[in-house]
Amino acid sequence: MTAFKTLDDVSLAGMRVLTRVDLNVPYENGVVTDDTRIRAILPTIQEISAKGGKVILLAHFGRPKEGPEAKYSLSQLVQPLAERLGKPVAFADDCIGDKAATAIAGMKDGDVLLLENTRFHKGEEKNAPDFVHQLAKLGDIFVNDAFATAHRAHASTEGLAHVLPAFAGRCMQREIEALEAALGTPRHPVMAVVGGAKVSSKIDLLENLVTKVDVLVIGGGMANTFLAAQGYGVGKSLCEHDLASTALRILKKADEVGCEIVLPIDGVVAREFKAGAASEVLPINRIPAEGMILDAGPSTVVAIAVKLDKASTLVWNGPLGAFEIQPFDAATVAAARHAAALTKIGKLLSVAGGGDTVAALNHAGVASDFTYVSTAGGAFLEWMEGKPLPGVEILRK
Repeated sequence: MTAFKTLDDVSLAGMRVLTRVDLNVPYENGVVTDDTRIRAILPTIQEISAKGGKVILLAHFGRPKEGPEAKYSLSQLVQPLAERLGKPVAFADDCIGDKAATAIAGMKDGDVLLLENTRFHKGEEKNAPDFVHQLAKLGDIFVNDAFATAHRAHASTEGLAHVLPAFAGRCMQREIEALEAALGTPRHPVMAVVGGAKVSSKIDLLENLVTKVDVLVIGGGMANTFLAAQGYGVGKSLCEHDLASTALRILKKADEVGCEIVLPIDGVVAREFKAGAASEVLPINRIPAEGMILDAGPSTVVAIAVKLDKASTLVWNGPLGAFEIQPFDAATVAAARHAAALTKIGKLLSVAGGGDTVAALNHAGVASDFTYVSTAGGAFLEWMEGKPLPGVEILRK
């Protein structure tokens, strides 16, 4: 039994269901350029509608500064949402007040209505009680299906759950269950792959992971900071030399708690950072002063694969190199494909998340082969850091 109230715990027929969804999609020149987040919320909308609930969608879009701005209006997403949903979606020009109330009063059971951007009101991000009350008047129950905003205690993500019966939608439920399986009560050995550019953005993450996982692979520009802290020359590679003491502290903590740290043993080195730049594979103790490590080398990839073969659970955040530029995508692609193959034959439970991570797995063509890929950025990272997420905590039974 899940520790959270879900759609299985409530009768939806005839109910006005305020449903918080993530519609903060990339949108350019009138086109949604990536509809992953729209597709993720369809099961919840379809289920509430099929069970006779009135689906009243709450969402934010972009970062409006001073009230309503046309470029951040959710009216632009009505058509894309309706097309993927396969049924009409109505729209109200406000998320509170007469316009919203009138639109809701005209709904039949099973109808879908999208309310205007919640962030057009200052009370949203302040989680202001008056704004929460105005939202709550519009519904009978609250369903949160937006894990990506669960790290923020806003009116439509956390406040509503204090004043209306609150439940997790199917996307939120899947996310919570996947994350719980990966780090909450996982099958050991547990392995984490953490990459990306900077250690400074992931100190909390690394310090939490060393206490939770059996093997921690550190890649990307972050690895250079750890290598430099241990006395290796990293040439002109991206490196935060001022964080050497932090890196050494994390290595010491890992040693104390029995977490094995895996760092690159070779690297793909170039003199310039551009597509197709001349490069060579060198052991990590022979990086020239004018060289840049732009990817993990093939021996490192083999070492990672050996660890993956022994793991039961994998959590992945961040690429192993500059995967956006060939040939510096090779390590990320190879390791991701190996993890995907193990997942497909049932040997590995694999959970990945974070913006660069999703892009890297899509680039490798294996995102759909992982057990679960989170579309959340900040919320996924804060969960990996071991921090409680307000929008999740309020849904606990």
